[in-house]
Amino acid sequence: MSVGVGTLASMDTGLELAALGEIGTGLARPECVLAHESGWLFVPDWRGTGGVAIIFPDGSVRRLHARTGAVDAAGDEADRPTGLSSPLRPNGIALEANGSFLLAHLGDSEGGVYRLRPDGEVELVVGTLDGEPLPPTNFVVADGAGRLWITVSTRVSPRADDYRADACSGLIAVALPGESDARIVADGLGYANECVVDIGRGAVHVNETFGRRLTSFTLEADGSLTERRVLASFGAGTYPDGLALDVEGSLLVTSIVSNRLLRVDPDGGVEILLEDADAEHLALTEAAYERHALGREHLERPLGTRLQNISNLAFGGPDLRTAWLGNLLGTTIPCLRLPVAGAEMTHYRVPLGPLEALK
Repeated sequence: MSVGVGTLASMDTGLELAALGEIGTGLARPECVLAHESGWLFVPDWRGTGGVAIIFPDGSVRRLHARTGAVDAAGDEADRPTGLSSPLRPNGIALEANGSFLLAHLGDSEGGVYRLRPDGEVELVVGTLDGEPLPPTNFVVADGAGRLWITVSTRVSPRADDYRADACSGLIAVALPGESDARIVADGLGYANECVVDIGRGAVHVNETFGRRLTSFTLEADGSLTERRVLASFGAGTYPDGLALDVEGSLLVTSIVSNRLLRVDPDGGVEILLEDADAEHLALTEAAYERHALGREHLERPLGTRLQNISNLAFGGPDLRTAWLGNLLGTTIPCLRLPVAGAEMTHYRVPLGPLEALK
C-alpha cells in the first residue's frame, strides 16, 4: 500500500503538534532513544569521545562518555577510545543488564558493535561480518535469546552516494551470544535502518529508508530469515527510519524529512498519525530523490515547526503509551501520548546496577 503526503494530524487520530512535550537539553544527535521503567531515557551522544546521554525524569542530563586512558602528543586525553581511529559515533544503542550499553558505531569508514560500561570502559563486541570488518554500523538490538541483530544501511562510501531509490547494499546480520563475528541473514536491502524482532509472531521487520518500504521476514528457530515480503510501500515524502512494535502487532514508523509518524497494521494498512513538514523543502527533496540526486544537504537541516528529523520511537511511561521520539537534528526529546501501548522491549526492566550511581 502506498501513502502520499498527509496532513498535520490525519485520519482523525486526534494527535496534534500542540500536544507534544519535550525533555532534556543540549543533546547531540539523539538518533535513537531507549526508555526504561525507572523513567530514565538513554540516547546516543556525539560529543567528545562519544557515548550515551542519560535523561532523568526531571529533565536533567548526565553524559557517559567513552574513556580513552590514552594521551596524545600534547599530553591531553585522546579524543577516541583505544583501538578506534576516530571517536565513537553511536547511532543505534541497546541497554544491557547492569547498566552497560551496546553501541552501533557509525564511523566514516569503520563500524562495529561496542560495549560501553558504566565506568566508561569500551570493548569491541562484534567486529566482523562473515569474517570481514563490519562496515559503518547503523543499529543493534538484542532479542530475548541474547542474539544481537545488527543492520548496515549501505556498503557504499560515502553513505550519501546511496541515498537512492535503487539502493541495494543494506543488510541485516545476527551474532549469537558470545560471538564476535556476525553472519548476514538478509542482504540486498534499500538502505537498511531500524529493525524489530517479534519473537511472539516469529518475524523480523526492517525499514528500507531509500527503498521506501517496510519489509518483513519469517524468523526461523536458528535465527535465519526466510519468506521476504514487503509489508508496506511508502509514497512521496516518507523515508522510513525508526521502527517500534505496539501491543496490537502494528508497527510505528518514523520518517525523516517529512517528520511523519505512521502506523502500519499487521495486514499492511498504513495510517499517518502525525506530520510536521516544510512543504517547500519536502518538494525539493522529492525532486532530488526522483532524479537520483539526494544528498546530505537535503537531510541535515531543521525541517519542521516542532520536530527535527524524527528517526526513532520508544514507548515508555507506566502504561507504555508515552512515545519518545529520537531525532537527528534536535537537542531535546519530544514526546506525545498514543492511544495504543507499545510492546515491552527486552531491556525495559533490566537492573541498572552501577549506572544508578550516576544520578
